Amino acid sequence: MTDIAIAPRSSSRWRIFIAPALLLLAALAWSAFWFYAASQVDVQADAWRAREAQAGRVFDCAKRSVAGYPFRLEVTCEDASVALVSQAAGQPASQPFTAKLGQILVLAQIYDPKRVIAEFTAPATLYDPATQQTFAVNWALGHASIVGLPFTPDRVSVEFNDPTLKRVDASMQVPVAQAKHAELHGRLAEGSVKENPVIESVLQIDQGSIIGLHPLLAEPFNVGVRALVTGLKDLSPKPWPVRFRELQAAGGKVEIKESRVQQGDLVAVAAGTLGLSPNGRLDGELQMTVAGIEKVIPALGIDKMLEEGVPQATLDRVAPGVKSQDLNNLFGALDRAIPGLGKVVKQNANVGVAAGINALGKEAELEGKKARAFPLRFVDGAVFLGPLKVAQTPPLF
Repeated sequence: MTDIAIAPRSSSRWRIFIAPALLLLAALAWSAFWFYAASQVDVQADAWRAREAQAGRVFDCAKRSVAGYPFRLEVTCEDASVALVSQAAGQPASQPFTAKLGQILVLAQIYDPKRVIAEFTAPATLYDPATQQTFAVNWALGHASIVGLPFTPDRVSVEFNDPTLKRVDASMQVPVAQAKHAELHGRLAEGSVKENPVIESVLQIDQGSIIGLHPLLAEPFNVGVRALVTGLKDLSPKPWPVRFRELQAAGGKVEIKESRVQQGDLVAVAAGTLGLSPNGRLDGELQMTVAGIEKVIPALGIDKMLEEGVPQATLDRVAPGVKSQDLNNLFGALDRAIPGLGKVVKQNANVGVAAGINALGKEAELEGKKARAFPLRFVDGAVFLGPLKVAQTPPLF
């Protein structure tokens, strides 16, 4: 009787240790998996750096560490830097554009390694060898997210709060550009990373301004653009001039699906398609609709420019073939015929320009306001507003 009662007690004691033993084995297996994944960070990072270096983008990290056990991988890169070699048309390989950043923190859940979040610690320093200028970049919050790593990124997003760009002159920092918020998103809309990818991208800038170029650009503006890029061969790492040349050879296009710019009472929307000419310059046309353009004309300062004399370089840009001396002679002749007439014409130049712009397009309505609709054409890099050449864009390869 006694022996029969003792046997079940011994069996039940073993059952008590089964669950903790299984839990311990699972913890050991998970720990082994985490440490193996952590050991692969350096391997994958070095392989990625080697591929990017072949494309002219040299990334470096003075100190790299891995933490986050047990459920995350936290990779910290201190004193990060990148040198962009031959990423612009005509850029010599011996003069790379460089950027330096204090720290980058990359986070990934161990059970979802294809979703990565990166946080950037301000400030950053940029050096442009073409102009031999140094720029300081700052922000309140900067982060990015990538889905589809390591070799097949499906979506990429980059966001910054309160970004600022300042030119470093000796011990001073001169403001160049700033914004309240800026973000850029890209996703693989069709195809694959290895074959005929179609990229959809969205750019959003809130309360942006550019200081020093023109008073009009210094006033805060909002920008939103959604575009579709077709004609890419693949997304393998390669210098941008090479990629643009492939895009042109394949007849690739950038389709501006929608875009909107607002600055005070001025609202402009545009859509159209841009490509590349054999010379690597922009070709195409955007259909624009603008409301409130008459309120922007005085800010251009055309009357003041005429009062002080029109530089020939300006005329070559906005009215090719017209000579500065011809204008000066015209105003002088008006003054001789009727004293003061030349000055009146100069001071009322803004009215004439507004009338000229209104004559370029047709009446329209935009967001409940009276507007004008007209084409903005790109011809081998030259930008035309109706018959007027207003800008010249640089080659991309």
